[in-house]
Amino acid sequence: MSQDSLTSTELDAWTTLLGVMVWLPATLDARLKEENLSLSEFQALWWLSLSADGERTMGDLASTASVTPSHLSRIAARLEERGWIARRPDSRDARRTLASLTPPGREKVQQCLPGYYAALREHLFSRLSEEQIRQLGQITSNLMTSLHPECVPGTSS
Repeated sequence: MSQDSLTSTELDAWTTLLGVMVWLPATLDARLKEENLSLSEFQALWWLSLSADGERTMGDLASTASVTPSHLSRIAARLEERGWIARRPDSRDARRTLASLTPPGREKVQQCLPGYYAALREHLFSRLSEEQIRQLGQITSNLMTSLHPECVPGTSS
């Protein structure tokens, strides 16, 4: 097998992984639209909610949420208009802007989580055994360590 092609097993795995990468976010986005929120908006709120203090730099948030800084600025403007986040200059570095989750923003995340988790359970976790879920966690952690290590649970962000 040459280095410039995939085995049939690799191609099958990639094809189905690509399908999941396309269709699962679309399914989650449709579910979140019921809450008047897009998946990218929810991800920004969710990543902020996972921070110990509910705060991150806009650059870090853009990187973690896998959106461009300009796209995040548009997302943040919508979230700020709804009162779910607040932005302010970073007192430690004036070149950076901090995004903070507000109490109503934290409530919005909590309001959306049941439907979000239900969609994940319906389309992902209910299809797998406990052992497969554990294996999926190990596999995705290995992949994320290569791609974006700060997004791997248990590592600092």
